[in-house]
Amino acid sequence: MLTTNGVLKIMVTALVNSLGRHTLLICSRVGAFVVFFFNAVKTFFSTKLKVEKTIFHMERIGVDSLLIVILTGTFTGMVFALQSYIGFKRVGGEQFIGTIVALGMIRELGPVLTGLMVTGRAGSAIAAEIGSMRITEQIDALKTLLVNPFQYLVVPRILASIIIMPLLALFCMICGIFGGYFVCVHVLELSPEDYTSGIKNYVEMHDIWGGLIKSSAFGLILSWVGSYKGYTTSGGARGVGESTTKSVVIASILILIFNFFLTKLLEHL
Repeated sequence: MLTTNGVLKIMVTALVNSLGRHTLLICSRVGAFVVFFFNAVKTFFSTKLKVEKTIFHMERIGVDSLLIVILTGTFTGMVFALQSYIGFKRVGGEQFIGTIVALGMIRELGPVLTGLMVTGRAGSAIAAEIGSMRITEQIDALKTLLVNPFQYLVVPRILASIIIMPLLALFCMICGIFGGYFVCVHVLELSPEDYTSGIKNYVEMHDIWGGLIKSSAFGLILSWVGSYKGYTTSGGARGVGESTTKSVVIASILILIFNFFLTKLLEHL
């Protein structure tokens, strides 16, 4: 019969083995994820860029997402202005609402919300398209025809996302600021001069550049994750659905995590 010490040893051994297996699995997946990115970078520098494919994906990712980004930015700015008014009214600081709305939209809300919305719309589409090509063996067919899948599928999507995301974020920022202006002036009946003068006095160019850099990084993340999950899809149609869902979840989480570190980095720079 097993003693108490023997049972404890077995439980501890099983726990350690389970932790070891999960650690190795996580390291393996993270390693494959990073290697995928380095292969894309190597392909970008060692092969000819598919310019037409890149422009096509810029339209798919950027132009087709413009309306939802504009709506998101506008109503975010409106509710942000309304909530700021509720807080500032208690301390008599209504003249700073324009500054807070502008800085919030430019530095944080514009890039982050654009990244999350485009991830849900375009990032999922990237994973689904490449995943469908994987399970129907179209990627294998490209290799048979001596076509580099990274050059044809991955690099144009990643580069298009990096280029177009700052432009989308810029629309989100502008619409958010105008949405806040509309609420302050036409709903709350505050002075339009107070709203605009705060923006002119306190918003600086490096705030705008910081937001654009963030949005470009978020474009890299959403396209990288979507391409990787689609490229590694297995298990038929069900696998495509799982890859699409995981790509949105993982990219959204990474955007929120990297937003903190990018904020700290840009603050020091």
